[in-house]
Amino acid sequence: MIKRRDFLKASAAAGISLNFSQPAAFGDSDKSSLLIEAVQFDNTGGWKIDTQFHNTLGFSYLLAHGMGSPVKNAQTKALFKKAGLYNVWVHTKDWCPGNWHAPGRFKLKVGGEYLNEIFGNKPGWKWHYGGKIQIRQGEALVELEDLTGFDGRCSAVYFTQDDNETPPNDREKLLRWRLNKNAGAKAAEKKKFDVVIAGGGISGCATALAAESQGLKTALIHNRPVLGGNASGEIRVHTLGLHGNAGDILSKIDTEHYPNGSEKAFHDDRKRTKNMNEAEGVSQFLMHTLISADSQGGEIKSIQAFEHLTGRRTIFEAEVFIDCTGDGWLGRLAGADWVYGREPESKYSEGWDKHGDLWCPEKADNRVMGTSVLWNTEKGSEEVQFPEVPWAMPVAKDHTSPSGEWYWEYSHNSLNQISDAEQIRDHFFRAIYGTYSNTIKQDKHKKRRLKWVGYNAGKRESARLLGDYIYTGNDAFESKKFNDAVAVEKRSIDVHYQRSLTGSKYDFLSEAIYRKPKEKFYYIPFRSLYSRNIGNLMMAGRCFSCSHIGLGGPRVMNTCGQMGAAAGFAAALCRKFDKSPRQVGKDHIGELRKLCKF
Repeated sequence: MIKRRDFLKASAAAGISLNFSQPAAFGDSDKSSLLIEAVQFDNTGGWKIDTQFHNTLGFSYLLAHGMGSPVKNAQTKALFKKAGLYNVWVHTKDWCPGNWHAPGRFKLKVGGEYLNEIFGNKPGWKWHYGGKIQIRQGEALVELEDLTGFDGRCSAVYFTQDDNETPPNDREKLLRWRLNKNAGAKAAEKKKFDVVIAGGGISGCATALAAESQGLKTALIHNRPVLGGNASGEIRVHTLGLHGNAGDILSKIDTEHYPNGSEKAFHDDRKRTKNMNEAEGVSQFLMHTLISADSQGGEIKSIQAFEHLTGRRTIFEAEVFIDCTGDGWLGRLAGADWVYGREPESKYSEGWDKHGDLWCPEKADNRVMGTSVLWNTEKGSEEVQFPEVPWAMPVAKDHTSPSGEWYWEYSHNSLNQISDAEQIRDHFFRAIYGTYSNTIKQDKHKKRRLKWVGYNAGKRESARLLGDYIYTGNDAFESKKFNDAVAVEKRSIDVHYQRSLTGSKYDFLSEAIYRKPKEKFYYIPFRSLYSRNIGNLMMAGRCFSCSHIGLGGPRVMNTCGQMGAAAGFAAALCRKFDKSPRQVGKDHIGELRKLCKF
């Protein structure tokens, strides 16, 4: 393993050094073209590696997240095997098109020479032609130079001597084309484990620790450089909910109750990293995104993950797979049954007249609890100068605030929290920068400096995989007892809606409706933690089998971690008895509950 760079502040603060199998490989076999994936740059400078939308876009990219100040150049040495005149193409987008200068503009420099074009000013992800440049054989320094500090983005740079070649923009054609051009992606390596877990948030970490404690050879796949998901220093949400009977596991990976958005999250990153690294039976595959699943006869045979910084693919084989991705990526790729949105009131009678349509509509719809992007400021000694942001004002309007909390949340009936995730995150950028611009115009806030703005979005709800039992809000409210209960919670049923539904002009703010359970505790059954139609698939976390209202109480991270621990223990019983999760639930539930300390 060759150590490369700590390329994100979050990973550095967590004490993580990221290792990769080999340096990024560039070049094409005909020697007259060269594709450079932006996330494989040798030095990302001030640009951030953004992987969170890889499965919806088909690629990841570098993000110039400077909070209004241009970031340091991203640089890489590119090896040109043939001298000549090259056409230059840059894969990018104007993320906020309108009647203003694009906020994400940047320039490209090759061998110390600027291209004339300015990039990031054309709407939609597409190849932007940059003109021609004469290049000598050998190494040349390629640089991305941010012009604004407002989240310019680049996924790739392509050089070709063929005047008739235009890189494809169609998603499927682009995927195939990039695969063929990327030398590191051509050979997939196979690895075999007892259990493979997709998603390294609190649920996935708890699952891995439980499985490893029972002697399982465990793989943990995560698309970021630091574990923890919403609790990580990249998103900074403190963990809520009960440890239940899984305190020995959850205490290794949870957080203090810091203010959401606090840099104290880095302390817990370090703790989590240390404890996960000490689990010798857990192989961590960070900066890997799950991209496909091979299902046959109602079971998963293998899954495939993409390593961002090398372009290499790995095929993972196992007897049991566990989805802790939150968005249900593994289950959906494998063909598991799943749902999205709010059920009609007639289905589960969860609306309870007091709350009406805000919780349960008359007809099913696609509204779910939304995504949050946290941010904060600090008071300095001098008045702050901040660029004008006219592009942000249609969203922020006249809103003012010195920071963003949990109720900075965006959900919309016509936007999907998975397929439209980048648009949702970008909506927050406009809300945040516009609100901050309004705020520092007030006398009491003129010295308030923008300290931190997240760029990784924190989600609450999206796809929910369906198990043998669909957990509902009534189960929580009635404190229903289950003979296969493996997790426990007591917090109120807590479901959010957008304030705009009740007249607010700010569509990025939400409200919460609470309902206490009749008794102190409520319980989650194991039947909600395995797929009803994929025999060797389990799930833990917010993609567990539940209704929209049923998610309201147990969706917080510690409770999701309890589910993860139960799934990890169940995986051990699957191996011990050579049985499926469903069979374990029927024949060995007593032993599972004993492992879960129930």
